Amino acid sequence: MINKRLLIKNLLAHNDENSFYDKKRKLNLGEKEGKAKFLKHVCALSNSNPFNNSYIVVGVEDRDNSIVGVDFFDDSKIQNLVNAYLKNPPKITYENILFPHLPNDKVVGLVIIRANHGKICSLRKNIWKYYGGAVFSREGSISMPQDFGVDLTDRNSKLVASIESHSQNTIEYTLDGVFDFMHKNRDYHPSYKVFQEYFVVCWAGKEKVVKNQKYYSRVNIELINEQVKLFYSDLDEISIFFAPDEFKIIEYVYLGLYENYQYYPLEEVKISFKSNMSYEIESKILFEPPQFSKKTLYHIYNSNTILINKISKNQSITAAEEKDIKRLPDTLLLCYLNGIENAFDKLIEAKSILKLYPNTYQRIKDNLRILRKIRYS
Repeated sequence: MINKRLLIKNLLAHNDENSFYDKKRKLNLGEKEGKAKFLKHVCALSNSNPFNNSYIVVGVEDRDNSIVGVDFFDDSKIQNLVNAYLKNPPKITYENILFPHLPNDKVVGLVIIRANHGKICSLRKNIWKYYGGAVFSREGSISMPQDFGVDLTDRNSKLVASIESHSQNTIEYTLDGVFDFMHKNRDYHPSYKVFQEYFVVCWAGKEKVVKNQKYYSRVNIELINEQVKLFYSDLDEISIFFAPDEFKIIEYVYLGLYENYQYYPLEEVKISFKSNMSYEIESKILFEPPQFSKKTLYHIYNSNTILINKISKNQSITAAEEKDIKRLPDTLLLCYLNGIENAFDKLIEAKSILKLYPNTYQRIKDNLRILRKIRYS
């Protein structure tokens, strides 16, 4: 089994960007331009390396290869985006990889693009400035459009196989990972379980019981064998279940208006461990948005719009408006979920101007993540 942290180190150490590897400071999948550029790179790497895995490493400075990390990104529906916009789409995964020197909320993103076995990948429809039918491939470190077809030659099998073979996990790496997890999360009741006598899952979180249901907040869950962070959140609540060969997470969203808040199931993620030293991750969206009076929500939406304008113009804020700022991410989310489409644009606008309110800013990012999951599903 490949240790993904070692794999990233080997990619950074031995190879500049090429026909099977790219690196990015960050991805922006919340906007059309960011989605389009990501799809272009996936298409190009799939065509330029059709018989091997290709990789995009996210959270690395281009000029010196320094690992700076990015926010944890748990969009299990990213394959849906690729399927929607690419013809002959490759299978891809996005994994959050641990690096000890990074803060707990930062990881390195690893996009794995599986071999497409000779199928030419192209854009299925227009997105941003790229036209449907466009084909891309790699020329050095650049993803370029191709006007005269693609050369589907196997250039990289030996090199990719060598990098992957030098990235295999060991018992020492696994034990070090378990001890490191227990130490870093010692204030949040760390636990572990071994599945199929091989896979080690560690988790930690702050426990609380609401109406006889146990929830965990400030949750950290890691698959130690591969140095993959499966879940991380400072705010959202989850419940955890496990059987001999299965580990399951249900994530909840705490939403409501005024004093009427409650937990709503958002997503179920189930990891099934196989006897042949493999595992599968399945996810499904459970979310049913709460419904509220449109008249009330339009009043809240208009109030939020005025508040955002005041902040953007550096006007003074009253004590009551300070409280409204804390509620703004959730109320705009509810507005959007109840059919007020412009509320999404207001969330994006608020994200750009509310960085001076750290808790509100983090909540906006969390709510945009929720919307991304729901929309892709």
